[in-house]
Amino acid sequence: MIPAPAMRQQPSASYSLTIRIESPNLPGMLGRITTAIGEEHGDIGAIDIVHVHGGIMTRDITVACRDEAHGEAIVKRLQSLEQVHVKNVSDRTFLVHLGGKIEVVGKVQVKTRDDLSMVYTPGVARVCNAIKDDPSKMWSLTIKRNTVAVVTDGTAVLGLGNIGPAAATPVMEGKAMIFKAFAGVDAFPICLDTQDPDEIIETVVRIAPVFGGINLEDIAAPKCFYIEDQLRKRLDIPVMHDDQHGTAVVALAALTNALKLVGKQIDKIKIVINGSGASGVAVAKIFANAGAKNLVLCDTAGAIYRGREVNMNPVKEEIARTMNPENASGTVRDVLRGADVFVGLSAPGVVGPDDIRAMANDPIVFAMANPIPEVMPETIQGIARVIATGRSDYPNQINNSLGFPGIFRGALDVQATDINDEMKLAASHAIASLVADDELTEDYIIPTMFDKRVAEAVAEATREAAIRTGVARKSVS
Repeated sequence: MIPAPAMRQQPSASYSLTIRIESPNLPGMLGRITTAIGEEHGDIGAIDIVHVHGGIMTRDITVACRDEAHGEAIVKRLQSLEQVHVKNVSDRTFLVHLGGKIEVVGKVQVKTRDDLSMVYTPGVARVCNAIKDDPSKMWSLTIKRNTVAVVTDGTAVLGLGNIGPAAATPVMEGKAMIFKAFAGVDAFPICLDTQDPDEIIETVVRIAPVFGGINLEDIAAPKCFYIEDQLRKRLDIPVMHDDQHGTAVVALAALTNALKLVGKQIDKIKIVINGSGASGVAVAKIFANAGAKNLVLCDTAGAIYRGREVNMNPVKEEIARTMNPENASGTVRDVLRGADVFVGLSAPGVVGPDDIRAMANDPIVFAMANPIPEVMPETIQGIARVIATGRSDYPNQINNSLGFPGIFRGALDVQATDINDEMKLAASHAIASLVADDELTEDYIIPTMFDKRVAEAVAEATREAAIRTGVARKSVS
């Protein structure tokens, strides 16, 4: 049997199997099967009878596992049972991806010659000429007003790293699905076979006319900062690197409510952020824009401070100049002593219970590394006042999906030319405001991504901020 230590990842639908089993149709057989799965720490989700024939019962049993090795161990255990035959094993996640997860569907049916003559030649020529004479008609006569490109080079995918554009495609398809499901935005994956930042910039500039916005995704730091900066300057449509700003928007919303719960002010606290990649830098900047004064950003070499020479780049030099007012140095564990907030955007196990115990009273811990957080929530229960992660199986999931669908929905609605800091702050405040004061608890500081109010609240706040700051081409009621 496989032991189940506290630090081990919990079973998840992302590693779920449907196991087809044949066994004699006798009392006690199902109990033997389910007991074996339970002893291997599998999580049974459903048991379906397929058919009964000749005294043999065929069942499909759905089991959530920790990982592929755990699934193999469960199947091996079932195969060892007498009178039990494992007929087939299906990985439910792979089945979901068969043939891809998205498709293009026409909004107008083409059933007659008249239909064809209007949607295509010769009628389409009149629409082409209308756009040629007035390019602004592109927003009303094409898909531009509701379409976003999800662009990656596959260099920083999830927790997988540099896996390239082909292997990144399923992630971008998933992103497109979330855009549509939560905000009605049509999105399409653009996975580029280059890792040169200037080639990425030039490619996106050339495909941009058909899109109303550009969502950059899973592009490694520090080049992601340069790519986003250049595209924002060269394009007249909103460009946002979601790994940076989506994470930052949602993290600020969670921090806003966590601070309210513990009775602290953002300009009076010490915040330590571990991880100086795209998300870590963006979270630090949005916290600073929201009023944080004492921010210490750390990387694998420890705190980033003025005068540090090891493992630096232009982005970290800017961080050193503008943050860490006390010029604290040392490891993340050193600078975490007396801090009010820890935000992890890095790797598993970088801090432990003793480090959290050394923080200020009522410590707030956002351990957001996936799938294994910087510190497991179970180990700091009763030490940290508020705990959040990036995972869906713990309370307070800080998930980008709370932010980017509504942000782009609002930006598209007003045909914005940019997604600026004011729009991001407005989106963050909108997310935080959906948790009422009388609902706020240690286990509920942020709404779930399935709360149907979120996308529209974020879109409304984004629209208003775009209009207020002068980056909207049109107003909406």
